[in-house]
Amino acid sequence: MLRLGRLCAGTPGVLGARTVLARGWQEARLQGVRPFSSGEADHTVLLPTGGLSYIQGPTRHSLIHKTVGQCLEATAQRMPDIEALVIPHENIRVTFAQLQEEVDKAASGLLSIGLCKGDRLGMWGPNSYAWVLLQLATARAGIILVSVNPAYQAMELEYALKKVGCKALAFPKQFKTQQYYNILKQICPELEKAQPGSLKSQRLPELTTLISVDDPLPGTLLLDEVVETGSKEQHLAQLRYTQQFLSCHDPINIQFTSGTTGNPKGATLSHYNIVNNSNLIGDRLKMHLKPPEEKRMILPSPLYHCLGSVGGTMVSVMYGTTLILSSPTFNGKKALEAISKERGSFLYGTPTMFVDILNQPDFSSYDISTIRGGVIAGSPAPPELIRTIIDKLNMKDLVVAYGTTENSPVTFMNFEEDTVEQKAETVGRILPHTEAQIVNMKTGNQVELNTPGELFIRGYCVMLGYWGEPEKTNEAIGPDKWYRTGDIAVIDKQGFCKIVGRSKDMIIRGGENIYPAELEDFFHKHPQVLEVQVVGVKDARMGEEICACIRLKKGEKTTEEEIKAFCKGKISHFKIPRYIVFVTEYPLTVSGKIQKFKLREQMEQHLNL
Repeated sequence: MLRLGRLCAGTPGVLGARTVLARGWQEARLQGVRPFSSGEADHTVLLPTGGLSYIQGPTRHSLIHKTVGQCLEATAQRMPDIEALVIPHENIRVTFAQLQEEVDKAASGLLSIGLCKGDRLGMWGPNSYAWVLLQLATARAGIILVSVNPAYQAMELEYALKKVGCKALAFPKQFKTQQYYNILKQICPELEKAQPGSLKSQRLPELTTLISVDDPLPGTLLLDEVVETGSKEQHLAQLRYTQQFLSCHDPINIQFTSGTTGNPKGATLSHYNIVNNSNLIGDRLKMHLKPPEEKRMILPSPLYHCLGSVGGTMVSVMYGTTLILSSPTFNGKKALEAISKERGSFLYGTPTMFVDILNQPDFSSYDISTIRGGVIAGSPAPPELIRTIIDKLNMKDLVVAYGTTENSPVTFMNFEEDTVEQKAETVGRILPHTEAQIVNMKTGNQVELNTPGELFIRGYCVMLGYWGEPEKTNEAIGPDKWYRTGDIAVIDKQGFCKIVGRSKDMIIRGGENIYPAELEDFFHKHPQVLEVQVVGVKDARMGEEICACIRLKKGEKTTEEEIKAFCKGKISHFKIPRYIVFVTEYPLTVSGKIQKFKLREQMEQHLNL
């Protein structure tokens, strides 16, 4: 029986008035859309004028007003027999025609089990076929995908699911030491005895549907069975009906990010955000001008990050690029194996990933002759590393990309033909349909060229908002629609941008964003801890490592090992500090505020870094 009556309208009130206001002018431009991929790459560069740090990307081509599902359909029709997805560790190899068919069955299956437009489905697990399938199937059905960090422990998972009101959660039984099903039982003890698809959880009242992506587990539906159900004509008809009500301005993905408050916020992105961002990334990489054998992308980056899901999956969908997932979680050796065996031509990664790949002991034994270029992003890359990558991996077409989750994510990026110096020293130039300005943080005025200030971004790429947090949204995005990145940057007269620091205290460890306040809150739960300050200290491999500076309560004693043991199983492994230093005081300002930059300097000295 068709559940057409279950088609829910979206949830317009959730993101506040901003979403509705932003749509009027966009809806008026639905006519005459021409994707960039239909012509030459857009290499127009607009330079800053008037000596001020303001830059606008070219607008020669129109933005695309299509949903993710429509884009996949178009690519599958255009190049049905090109490989879409290769996953060596799962022995999976599918063409665009096959992927399109499976995505439709999965989307139809999700609707058949009672999910509907606007519902949130969390994907919690490492890179896999199921991840890509559900990313595209949710978009096809109008369901909002929530990207859940696969390292989350029970407390973090509960917070994330509650925050955005997840109705469904998909996950594997386990990966390495991470026992997903057991962690879930800690917050949903009702799971084992629940009727699959009808969970009634006291702590998570909105969560009703658990989907196991691999093994049959009590209280869960099996993904394969959901897809099988979706292959029935009555359910596919329901999917076709649902698609009449989808708009490219609907929210489609929630990615967790965080401010200095330490509480993760759900940055909410639309089809329009990620379709256009991936289209512009691919355009700058000249994807549409390359033959199929040069469009083989090795992705070791996690899909729960914007770089993986947009720069990876979505660029593949937009340009018919073969996406090769080299391993479930990052593994330098597996990335090299994938380049060699799969004739990879493009490689994505954070600086830490590239360092690990370059430092593999048997690096020289791999055939990397097919590599042409790639994208490095996620955290600041030292100039020497850029030069080494271009030289040692023969990646003359390497580009640096910069962005934030809230900007879908990429806003600045090199052209392939930029000089090695321009790639080593900057994050490239502004993408089309995007504006950037550098602002004096005290006066709010635009600064002169080559002068540091806070980087603001405006355009199609700015998120719809933080899910259910209009106040936080309005702090980040002003009434004039400028998004405040919190990064300190400079722009030169050629329009190149350089990131010089961060106004927030965020630590970027190997591409993972870590927020000191979140960890400080956590450590305050330790019975012997009086006060704690968390800072990032420099590290050659990870870029930064976490250092917790702890003041103990009077008369209390503990060890570094005991503090680390306290963290295990409660917070993600990448948030556990590398260094624990016991201190008696912190450097203070006259007004008594802790000077974190001085504390960081002291710790680097103390640790001989």
